[in-house]
Amino acid sequence: MIYGYIRVSTAQQDTEKQKFELFNLAHSKSIKIDEFVEETVSGSKPYKKRLLGNLIQKLKQDDIILITELSRFGRSLLEIMEIMSQLMQNDVKVYVAKGSMEIGKNIQSKVLAFAFGLAAEIERELISSRTKEALAKLKSEGKKLGRPKGSLSKSKLDGKEKDIDFYLSKQISIKSICKLLDVPPTTFYGFCKNRAINLRKYKKV
Repeated sequence: MIYGYIRVSTAQQDTEKQKFELFNLAHSKSIKIDEFVEETVSGSKPYKKRLLGNLIQKLKQDDIILITELSRFGRSLLEIMEIMSQLMQNDVKVYVAKGSMEIGKNIQSKVLAFAFGLAAEIERELISSRTKEALAKLKSEGKKLGRPKGSLSKSKLDGKEKDIDFYLSKQISIKSICKLLDVPPTTFYGFCKNRAINLRKYKKV
């Protein structure tokens, strides 16, 4: 079996870009993806508690996993290495779109996987360090961090105040309005609260 594994960290991220990359990768290898495994979960969550863990358990010898980059497996170097070691021991191949890597049960693949994972780990630490240093510098200069007091956060409903007012004036239920605007109720209520939209004056909410 040939699997395409896709992971995004938040619901706002699009899986289609990764899927497109995997289709291109499969085409370059003259193979066809039998099944996609997609999940929305942070890479910091242990892989055994993700769909990835279930996938790894059912993989058999000569199966193939296609992935856009090794960091999709997880954010921890040790976890990536654990996953790769398990796959190699089971004679499962991994095709990686980024860098056009093909990883199997051989010393070259192990070295390559380790080097890539190590580089990704170091890069994350450097970014985190630079961010902390920048914030500390701003704080030492007396600059206030975070959103200015009284400012409004951006929302998917920005610019749709008139639509909301129209729907509410027509006695359309909140549930139906949320479907029309393609947002969950929590987003709708939060937006109305931040924009001081008084829902109580409407009967059917």
